[in-house]
Amino acid sequence: MKLLLDQIYQTESRRILSTLIRLLGDFDLAEEAMHDAFAIALQKWEIDGVPDNPRAWLISTARFKAIDQLRRQARFDYSIDTVINELVAEENESNEQQIEDDQLRLIFTCCHPALAEEARLALTLREVCGMTTEEVARAFLQKPTTLAQRIVRAKNKIREAGIPYEVPETDQLAERLHSVLQVIYLIFNEGYSASNGELLVKHDLASEAIRLGRLLAQLLPEPEVDGLLALMLLQDSRRSARLDANGDLITLDEQDRRLWDQQQIGEGCKLVIQTLRTQR
Repeated sequence: MKLLLDQIYQTESRRILSTLIRLLGDFDLAEEAMHDAFAIALQKWEIDGVPDNPRAWLISTARFKAIDQLRRQARFDYSIDTVINELVAEENESNEQQIEDDQLRLIFTCCHPALAEEARLALTLREVCGMTTEEVARAFLQKPTTLAQRIVRAKNKIREAGIPYEVPETDQLAERLHSVLQVIYLIFNEGYSASNGELLVKHDLASEAIRLGRLLAQLLPEPEVDGLLALMLLQDSRRSARLDANGDLITLDEQDRRLWDQQQIGEGCKLVIQTLRTQR
């Protein structure tokens, strides 16, 4: 059962979290409730069996765990009663389209231009990509405590500044999308050509940027998104040929082209053609 839940966590946790953030309006409460739900599932599914829709079950369970916690807080803060009533009134299930919209909301919130660039990078990797604080800190050669404080400050800024958890309106989309694409490219660039540390490349960051680019292209199929994804795929396709046995860079003209990822090249070229046809 633990193996199954680990698999579900890997594939569904970011979707579940994005929906819970919408429902609860609080990053930390949403994350705590999600982890509580997985812990409950480990016990209940052994006895009751795996539900037909594990993701919906986990969202529902997490929501009610959060309601319980808020009710305990409401004994000291009556203003929370309104939030509790809204949560109880929420539908028990979120449909697929709504969950996709929630993912977009999370991406745009984490990449909001009101946040400092370093905060956007850290928050996106932590909340959207699901990397641990230690993994993000290691990738940018920072102390986990320093990185954790940056993420906390970013979350506080979102709450205190009233940054909306939403996809921007059409008249703001271009500007806000630029901020999102900038974050994704900065993550990729740090992976493709590390700015510090002993490693010349950081494959985990490059892979996360491509994964995030794929997700954004699926949720928001705009030419600018496809163009960035194409760039990352074509650059990353040479991953296996870029370093020698000592970890030193191999120049393009000396690379073994047999090691280039032909599938990524094909996908990238297809996206380039697709983007050029839009004439934007």
